[in-house]
Amino acid sequence: MVLAVWCAGMSRCWAQGHSPSMLDSIQQLKAVEVYGKRPIATSQTLRGEDLQALSTTSVADALKYFAGVQIKDYGGLGGLKTINVRSMGAQHVGIYLDGIRITNAQNGTVDLGKFSLSTMESVSLYNANKLDNCQSASEYASGATVYLRTRRPTNDSLSLQLRRASFSTWTGKANAQFKWKGWCGFIDGEMTYSEGDYPFRYHSEYEDTVGRRANSDIRYGRIEGALFKGGFSSHIYYYDSERGCPGGIVRRLSDKYINVAREWDRDFFVQASYEHQFAERHRMRVNAKYTNEYLRYCTKYPENQNTARVDNHYRQEDGYGALCYGFMPWTWLSLSTSYDVRYSKLQADLRMFDDVHRLDQKQVVAAQMNWHDIQAAVSLLHQHYRDFTFANAGAADPLDRWTPTVSLAYTLKSLTMRVWYKKIFRAPTLNDLYYTQVGNRNLKPEYTKQWNIGLEYHYDNQQWNASIQADIYWNKIENRIVCLPMKGTYTWSMMNYGYTFCRGLNATAQGHYHTGEWQFSLLTSLTWQRDVNRTDPTDEDTYDKPICYAPTLSTGITAITAWRTLQLTMSYLHVGERMWSYADPNDILEAYNNVDVKLTYTKVIKKTSMGMSLEVNDLFDKQYEHIPRYPMPGRNYKLTLTFGI
Repeated sequence: MVLAVWCAGMSRCWAQGHSPSMLDSIQQLKAVEVYGKRPIATSQTLRGEDLQALSTTSVADALKYFAGVQIKDYGGLGGLKTINVRSMGAQHVGIYLDGIRITNAQNGTVDLGKFSLSTMESVSLYNANKLDNCQSASEYASGATVYLRTRRPTNDSLSLQLRRASFSTWTGKANAQFKWKGWCGFIDGEMTYSEGDYPFRYHSEYEDTVGRRANSDIRYGRIEGALFKGGFSSHIYYYDSERGCPGGIVRRLSDKYINVAREWDRDFFVQASYEHQFAERHRMRVNAKYTNEYLRYCTKYPENQNTARVDNHYRQEDGYGALCYGFMPWTWLSLSTSYDVRYSKLQADLRMFDDVHRLDQKQVVAAQMNWHDIQAAVSLLHQHYRDFTFANAGAADPLDRWTPTVSLAYTLKSLTMRVWYKKIFRAPTLNDLYYTQVGNRNLKPEYTKQWNIGLEYHYDNQQWNASIQADIYWNKIENRIVCLPMKGTYTWSMMNYGYTFCRGLNATAQGHYHTGEWQFSLLTSLTWQRDVNRTDPTDEDTYDKPICYAPTLSTGITAITAWRTLQLTMSYLHVGERMWSYADPNDILEAYNNVDVKLTYTKVIKKTSMGMSLEVNDLFDKQYEHIPRYPMPGRNYKLTLTFGI
């Protein structure tokens, strides 16, 4: 669901560094007016108090409220969480932290459950890509982009948080912020432990299985810090976890056959960015990042009865740099260019696997025009990939492609009309190409062509505001990269297989009204889409049939009420039924409705704040699945205590 800043009054509160609950009737704040052009690209943003109002703990929890988004969650509190936008696939979505991409050359996906919202100022989703007059070439290289912007502290503070939740879950957090001689920054740490042993009932026409989720525990620690001054920003991040991989439940035997796989993750990165504007018309930006990731996956246990016994270790290193330059010859025209280079190395102790090195280079030239009420943007992106390996079969052929993007918008008073087209591709990942006995070095890139037509309307006055936007879109994906059984049931291979066609509608609306000490917000979203297989017209079983896991209809409604130091949030999410296998079109994932409720109380005494929140997720205990036989937790509770100075 698109979620934006509540209203001008709430914006004034945040601009002054206060939450609405900190204000009483006798305080006066000066008005703050913000001027700016609306983005040409289709965008949705959740920021500030909106992030805290929802029942969310990770970035994945927040993104599920955006229109056009499907979250895949493989069950369990520590389950892998990935994002799919407009049915393009997780590998077509770029995740950026303060303008620098979070990468994984091994499989191309990012586990969004590893990133907390406690340090975030805003979370934004852009279809196509964000348009700035000085941004990296990598930001043009995805079908959709998610931007995570960390919060810059405005004063010294220390906050502690303790959370007790269902299924023996404990979380402790600490956050220290400082501001000194133009520098500001924070250190944020978190420890979580959960047994994750929630009960479930799996009911269908042929079975009725009742059990308790096993091997769904997780233990993780996260610590990160940031430092800012003017155009300089930096971030350091470390994450360490051990989790069970629960696997799918087995019919009527959930207490005897369990997946006993375990996974260990250690992720570290450090990044920095510097941006400077000089001579009024020139702008420069430099990005740098180093990433080191370790993954261990083990199923070598005596009680393991239903999976192969392996103990694999993967190590990945990644170095990245970018140089961006923007020039504005006239006030209505902006020109920019950028060069990005990334060097990745993957090591694994798999049988017959040799180290793989990848050199990834990107260049872009872009122009943006803002002439009266007309906005236009055009860009041309060049991508070059080259792999190096000493394996007997050698490395895949180099990949070299040019792809364009064109955008146009017209604003008439409060109404903006936009249209854009983008052609982009995703290169095969290192797993796609080189994974032992599965990889295929002859894979072609997976191309995506996107068309979009949209409208956006805003209305504001002193007491209430409203906005609505709607976009009609068409996506065509060619040479989809899939894993298919080519030599029997137990021998799979990565293949380019046909293409799909998707058409859909994303619509969002929001409104806010405030009177006296009361604040009311209503935020809604609607997604309708038809994503079908157009590979082989002679195949009656698959041609023009829906793509697996793509719901036709999904909607969301969030209502927020605030009065003095109290805030009540109710969120409703509906996801329609989804096909998950062509083998039996009648075997579908049922539609589900999810209702979350959150009540928050905050008390401020001088410079000390104390808060308490109670969350009830899945209020009506309607268990559902994102993936077949991976049931999600039913009704669960979270009680959070916060203390800050």
